[in-house]
Amino acid sequence: MQIINTKQELTSQMAACVRQGKTIGFVPTMGALHAGHASLVKRACEENDVCVVSVFVNPTQFNNKEDLLKYPRNIAKDAELLADLGVHFVFAPSPEEMYNPEEMEQTFVFDFAGLDQVMEGKMRPGHFNGVVQVVSRLFDLVQPSRAYFGEKDFQQLAIIHHMVERSYMAERYTNLQIIDCPIVREVSGLAMSSRNERLSEQEKQTAVAISKTLFASKEWAKSANVKEVQQQVINTINSVEGLEVEYYEIVDKNTLQPTDCWNNAVGCVTVYCGPVRLIDNIRY
Repeated sequence: MQIINTKQELTSQMAACVRQGKTIGFVPTMGALHAGHASLVKRACEENDVCVVSVFVNPTQFNNKEDLLKYPRNIAKDAELLADLGVHFVFAPSPEEMYNPEEMEQTFVFDFAGLDQVMEGKMRPGHFNGVVQVVSRLFDLVQPSRAYFGEKDFQQLAIIHHMVERSYMAERYTNLQIIDCPIVREVSGLAMSSRNERLSEQEKQTAVAISKTLFASKEWAKSANVKEVQQQVINTINSVEGLEVEYYEIVDKNTLQPTDCWNNAVGCVTVYCGPVRLIDNIRY
């Protein structure tokens, strides 16, 4: 496995792979890797000739500087895991390598077709601008055949699909497949996340109520309407000491707009467990 820190070296290595007719599987990450990431990487290794993983905590998608500083980082541990999984290249650039000073300060402009106006986009203005900025740059550098994303970040995944299939960038990615991968959960049901590292053992036990409530809501949906289930989920999670719902929206899986119909409905939740912000979702 080779660890690359510069864009020039990455593009050189990727160009060599393309010349040799090799397919490239790509998994973009912000590090602090766990079994959820490992499931994406394993699939990328199995389905492609070459597997590339980026490890980069992208500053332009954080609108909370304190959250950026607290985001867990351990490149040595991440590299060990990725080597064991059979990854060929790890791209681990610095922010200065990825962006010039102007790009670090300016908001990346993108037409989201309204996908950024709800849920995470509403709560974290500018977040998805930074996501598209870094993902599009990584796609341009890696030139992957397939890119793998987890469904836990459901809104992000919808925006990546929009970028690749329907936005003005679509012409750049005509040969790129976006592969949706299921949420990986701990035995308790808690959705795996790098942010879980910031939870105490007691907080991890408390946070299980999030997924437990979402699973229960599928049963509630059999005899109640969308608004009733939405409120019941919020009330149930908020009744657990140590948890506070930021939002719970039941939306159409394609438009991400609130829906009153169970067909194609996805429930997306963000919950604070102490100071740690956790996300999860469930399909109805």
